[in-house]
Amino acid sequence: MTYPSNFFLDVCFRFFRIKVILCCILITFIVGCLISLSSLTPDQCNCNGEQTKQHFLNNREHKLGIVVPFRDRFEELLEFVPHLHNFLKAQNLNHAIYVINQVDQYRFNRASLINVGFTIAVAGGCDYIAMHDVDLLPMNPLLSYAYPQKGLFHVASPQLHPRYHYSTFVGGILLVKREDFEKVNGMSNKYWGWGLEDDEFFVRLKEAGLNISRPGNLTSGIEGTFRHMHDRVWRKRDMAKCYNQREVTRRRDRTTGLNDVKYIIQSQYQLTINSASVDVINVALKCNRTMTPWCLCSEENKSSTVYSKTNHKDKLKQKNLKPAR
Repeated sequence: MTYPSNFFLDVCFRFFRIKVILCCILITFIVGCLISLSSLTPDQCNCNGEQTKQHFLNNREHKLGIVVPFRDRFEELLEFVPHLHNFLKAQNLNHAIYVINQVDQYRFNRASLINVGFTIAVAGGCDYIAMHDVDLLPMNPLLSYAYPQKGLFHVASPQLHPRYHYSTFVGGILLVKREDFEKVNGMSNKYWGWGLEDDEFFVRLKEAGLNISRPGNLTSGIEGTFRHMHDRVWRKRDMAKCYNQREVTRRRDRTTGLNDVKYIIQSQYQLTINSASVDVINVALKCNRTMTPWCLCSEENKSSTVYSKTNHKDKLKQKNLKPAR
């Protein structure tokens, strides 16, 4: 059989063209893989959900005010300030730490001190705050303190807190935007002594329709997420109830809050603890003895029954705070 003179040239050309196409496909595939791998950063490779993505955001356009209600916890403060400063610095967060130290003769009022701290933080340029206990240290670096775009962010989730695990718990560490705190008129000023102020605040948030989100996809659990430094023997809680305190503080407070907290700033200092800066504000709260006579409890007026948040956690859900009459 004879072939045309150009037959072999045609076969060679087709074979060459197929090889070129296959090489192009192979080269394109290799280049695409290299580009994909090179564009992945360690941040993008971390697959712990929305909370992890927030953790690595550059949040310098916002300023976080850490508001720490405080009294007689100097040892904890020495550890708290540098630990939290370094924790937030690792997240590239613009922040300031405000320790609101109660120096009056009245019983400790955590909620009023947070109201005072919020006012001071806003004056210092903060557009959101962390209501932060001094005895609770975040240990898992994936706990984000970033600006809570979609509402409040409860860092110390009951699924992760070492001690409190009921669903309506919002204490420990809570991130709140300026406008949200103002919307609910801050916290009640009626809670002298220990307990219930954060449960009342939870009801305020729910009535205002504000969303509360919490960390997700963390595997460190209640043992490895935080370190709780409180010694219940050495640091006894002021759980006494006197006058009609028990009845009043189990109701939603519709009369007091951010707009009427009364206080005097006696002095203010900027300290440095292990290269970490902190503002310590000495505050004397004022008490309306007609409205809240329990800001001072005499022995004869103390209730024989002490309140325990752990024992009553099932009762302190939303139904426990009755509507104001």
